[in-house]
Amino acid sequence: MQIRDCAGPKAVVLLSGGLDSTTTLAICRSQGFQCYCLSFAYGQRQVVELERAKENARSYGCAEHLVLRLDLDRIGGSALTGSDKVPKNRSCSEMESSVPLTYVPGRNTIFLAHAAAWAEVLGALDIFIGVNVLDYSGYPDCRPEYLRSFEKTANLGSRIGSEGGHFTIHAPLLSWSKREIIQAGVMLGVDYAKTHSCYDPDPLGRACGACDACLLRLKGFAEAGLPDPVIYIPAKEGRTA
Repeated sequence: MQIRDCAGPKAVVLLSGGLDSTTTLAICRSQGFQCYCLSFAYGQRQVVELERAKENARSYGCAEHLVLRLDLDRIGGSALTGSDKVPKNRSCSEMESSVPLTYVPGRNTIFLAHAAAWAEVLGALDIFIGVNVLDYSGYPDCRPEYLRSFEKTANLGSRIGSEGGHFTIHAPLLSWSKREIIQAGVMLGVDYAKTHSCYDPDPLGRACGACDACLLRLKGFAEAGLPDPVIYIPAKEGRTA
């Protein structure tokens, strides 16, 4: 799929290369925005997601795709950026009971701050992020009150806000389940084979099938009555290890 550029208003889209952010990009494009995609190499173990982000940014004819490098692995505190084991085979109740080890301290605040800075340079007032509060694996920076607070902060601390402009943080998936996200993406032509969600892929980039992100993704596809097109580590090779 190759989508031509449009002449609509500019928007910055946080694009990780995962299911949610790619669906958010498709929604942003469908609303007529010129998409400026922003991704981060932040020391995460699942670097394959950046390749998926680059591929989807090209496919959707984004005006520009910027990949910034952040050394969040030097701060640590997360199984995604350190040597701690990624939790596997947790139940939904376990996911909802506490903030998981895969939470990266300050990540969405840092990402949104960079998005707001770039948006101000571009003259864009709209920022899209693919968070949701139903199947979100317990992250506190995916909640609607957090997004409202950040939007207020961005407007208070920017030239655009001080001169009468207003940033809007769009989270179109906020109240959707994974099933609803997938169904919407399919309607918009999203190729989910070109997305990556796994927190702990193998060296070949295959999804583990057992981390929170994989379990929520598989649950969403099952509830949507669709096969998940990404490649998973076969059970005989230790898929649930």
